Amino acid sequence: MKPLKQLPILRLPFRAMEEVSKGMHSIMKMISNRRDNKFPILHLPFLAIEEIFKAMDPIEIINFSMISKRTRAVAKLMRFYSKYLVHLYVREFTLDIGLLGTKKMVTCTYVMTSDKKMNGKSEEKEQSGCIERNVYNYSKNPVEEWKQLIIHVLETFEKQSINYFAMQMDAFVDHISIINFFKATAKSVNDCFLYQLNHQNNVDKNVAYLLNSVTINNSLDTWLDIKNYYFDGRIPKNLKKLYINDSRWIAFEKLLEIDCKSVILRNYWISEKEWNLFFKKWIQCVTQV
Repeated sequence: MKPLKQLPILRLPFRAMEEVSKGMHSIMKMISNRRDNKFPILHLPFLAIEEIFKAMDPIEIINFSMISKRTRAVAKLMRFYSKYLVHLYVREFTLDIGLLGTKKMVTCTYVMTSDKKMNGKSEEKEQSGCIERNVYNYSKNPVEEWKQLIIHVLETFEKQSINYFAMQMDAFVDHISIINFFKATAKSVNDCFLYQLNHQNNVDKNVAYLLNSVTINNSLDTWLDIKNYYFDGRIPKNLKKLYINDSRWIAFEKLLEIDCKSVILRNYWISEKEWNLFFKKWIQCVTQV
């Protein structure tokens, strides 16, 4: 990998090159030789550095920030990070951190894996006009390294909330530990997707703990087989979208707790009489408002 403190001049956007020209007095000797088209980024004026960062993909930014305390401090000074999106994924064999760039044209994902053969590998594909890049990192303890990288990403991009969180509830990981970490590290999650691959597995306890521990702001999408009819998981309030693929555990009392603009319940056991009563109560609430 090329040192990230150096960058080819010709890769810079025009505005960055303009800013570079303002600080040329200190670096003229380094670039006077045409064969040497690299220069230290940290020698540039701040506006030039900022333009260079805008030309980097998110993984390049994170790698740069991890070089030293100074590069980390410089990375945290950038002012356009609010446009970046942070996605987290917990799967059976990998733990992923996805970063979407300012124009959502590049999706970069760190994939923590326990497979040595995948270490250092990267893959890139184009889908619907968006470039997707995956970088694999081997670790003997992928969960802990994943947690530490999340902390670093959130601090660098000054994020308090996660934009998207997907979790396989029957994956072979310590769900409670991950949920506790998530609760302590992030303020909330905007969109949450929960699923299981083997519907024979009982995931009720971990799902209830997640719903009762994590604040979900925008949408909740679940593809789960809840076994307990008296499942005590809390349905988030003020959602824009709620989708429950198997809602047999949604009894009439639980239905009354739903506070959401768009609701899709599949495979429910609610009777027609209960639905009519629910709609009457819902109309009463709307007219009172």
